[in-house]
Amino acid sequence: MLFLARFVRLIDSLNDAVGRGVAWLTIPLVLVTFLVATLRYGFSVGWVSMQESYMWLYGIIFMVGAGYTLLHGGHVRVDVFYRPASARYKAWVDLIGTLFLLLPVLTLVFIYSYPYVITSWKRLEGSQETGGLPGLFLLKSVILVFCILMGLQGLSLAARSILVLAGHREFEINEEEHEGV
Repeated sequence: MLFLARFVRLIDSLNDAVGRGVAWLTIPLVLVTFLVATLRYGFSVGWVSMQESYMWLYGIIFMVGAGYTLLHGGHVRVDVFYRPASARYKAWVDLIGTLFLLLPVLTLVFIYSYPYVITSWKRLEGSQETGGLPGLFLLKSVILVFCILMGLQGLSLAARSILVLAGHREFEINEEEHEGV
């Protein structure tokens, strides 16, 4: 059980740090979006690369921050049943959901996207749009990063659930922590 506790703390701290780091990308995202809208509608000027940049930033924030969101309970649940339930019930739901839904789906996404990403790297793929951003292969790599970070957080959630079921109350999900997400 000591190994599981260390694993949970390690993965949780990793995704917390990654999520807090990637959150800083929201500042350039807002600034670029504002600039694109201002230039387009105020001055009838625009660049494809600038438009792509805010879509790429959004994709990176969304995909890389997904593990952080899972850590802090920000993903959609059926709260009508989950929220008022006991810690043991929540642990069972989290464990079964992680093992039979989250991890298999992430595995499939990884397996099917890996060749897609590798092909993009081999071609050093860039935007298909004239004047678009180079380095599309880097953006596509974020799919694999998503699978890894989300998968690790799923394993952490499963390990946390096992610890709760084994009677380690310090690993119970604290609802107050999740309210701010």
